[in-house]
Amino acid sequence: MSKVSMTGQAFCGIDVSAATLAVAVQRADRGGQEQREFANSAAGHRQLIEWLRKRGSSMRVSLEATGIYSLDVALALDRADGIEVAVLNPKTVNRFAQTLRRSKTDKADAVALAEYSQRMPFVSWQRPSPISLALRAISRHIAALTRDHTRMSNRLHAAEGSATTPRCVRQDLKRSMDGLRKRILRLRKEAVAMIHEDKQLQLKFQLLIAIPGIAETSAVQLLSELAALDPEMTVRQWVAQSGLDPAHKVSGTSVHPPSQISRHGNSHLRQALYMPALVGIRCDPHLSAFYRNLQGRQKTKLQALMAVARKLLHAIFGIFKTGTAYDGAKLFPQLIPTS
Repeated sequence: MSKVSMTGQAFCGIDVSAATLAVAVQRADRGGQEQREFANSAAGHRQLIEWLRKRGSSMRVSLEATGIYSLDVALALDRADGIEVAVLNPKTVNRFAQTLRRSKTDKADAVALAEYSQRMPFVSWQRPSPISLALRAISRHIAALTRDHTRMSNRLHAAEGSATTPRCVRQDLKRSMDGLRKRILRLRKEAVAMIHEDKQLQLKFQLLIAIPGIAETSAVQLLSELAALDPEMTVRQWVAQSGLDPAHKVSGTSVHPPSQISRHGNSHLRQALYMPALVGIRCDPHLSAFYRNLQGRQKTKLQALMAVARKLLHAIFGIFKTGTAYDGAKLFPQLIPTS
């Protein structure tokens, strides 16, 4: 049941950026809109809540899921009495905004989100548990350190290929890489220990590492992103959240470019699925048969790989819901590989 009443009902849209919040509010009992901008900071969030409370005894707020930029303001609004929050997939918002034919500005986006709050079915955001948020923060930090390690490895490779690079530079790069490796391992141990403190997370972790192509590193990445999602989401919403849903483009009557994934939503989740898909097509006969079948239908290697990643996400959704182990034969019943 909604935590707001319809007395003095108002509707709000917030366009979130790294530094600011563009806010638009409209009341159910009178026309017109009010707009204002706040800093995207703890102090700005307090000012926003105080301002919203003066504009309606109950408030429905819609904002886009923009990762760390939207999380803190969503948490602050969710804690406030009389305010109900919906955190929307950017693709959903974009489609709605296109029907309004508005210009693409922060203020226009905030108005579109306010109208979304009023016109569309409102699904309240379910705030993730503290352990889920902590796990996601650790995992994303590990991913950032891993990217730093890769860049440094590339620099070392270039340095070793040049006779002009002094030995002290090569040694310094190796020491830096060794330090990053140790930090990554320590943080991964912290993440796994945190998972084992929660029985549900531990069960899901064991189910993940039983899937061909998913080892401990990928399991931590995937679980940290999936555990923070609303438990009421459907598998189609999972796919849309990951940005792996197909985006078809048609121009005129004869131009039909190859379909691509939308890339809207959680890029961290999409990246976490890439390596399991790549390894899975090599070590799982069912995933391999599915991949080859797509290539036989003139799909590019990348298109086929993204379809495998999408199928893996479907599989993970199923095993999480049922608590049963992965079975490739059930996922691809028409593609039984021959020996």
